[in-house]
Amino acid sequence: MASSKLVKAILDPKKNWFAALHKKTVENRLRKYGLRYDDLFDPMESLDIKEALARLPREIVDARNQRLLRAMDLSMKHEYLPKDLQAQQTPFRSYLSDMLALVEREKAERQALGALPLEQRTIP
Repeated sequence: MASSKLVKAILDPKKNWFAALHKKTVENRLRKYGLRYDDLFDPMESLDIKEALARLPREIVDARNQRLLRAMDLSMKHEYLPKDLQAQQTPFRSYLSDMLALVEREKAERQALGALPLEQRTIP
C-alpha cells in the first residue's frame, strides 16, 4: 500500500518536476503530428483495447484513423503540422480510457463469476 502511494507520488507531474518535464515532452511530440495519447494504444496488443475501440461510436474511430494516417504521412515526408494547427491540438484529451476501463471491469466481473473470457467462447 505504501509503495503504491510512493509510485503515484513519483509519477504525478504535479509533484515531480521530472514527470512534468516528460509529460511536456510527450505533449510536444504528439502535437507535432496531430495525435492524441489514446491514439498510441494498439488494438493488436490487447483484446481489451480492440473491444473498447469496437464499442466506440463510428465518428470517434474514424477521427482516430484519420489522425493516425495523417501522422504516418507527415512522418514519411519528414514534416510536422503547421504551427497554427499544432496550437489547436489536444494531446491529452482522452476518448478511449473510459471505455477501456469499462471493458476491463466487465472482464474482471466475468472472471469473478467463473465465466469464460469473450475470446474463448464459441458460437454453436
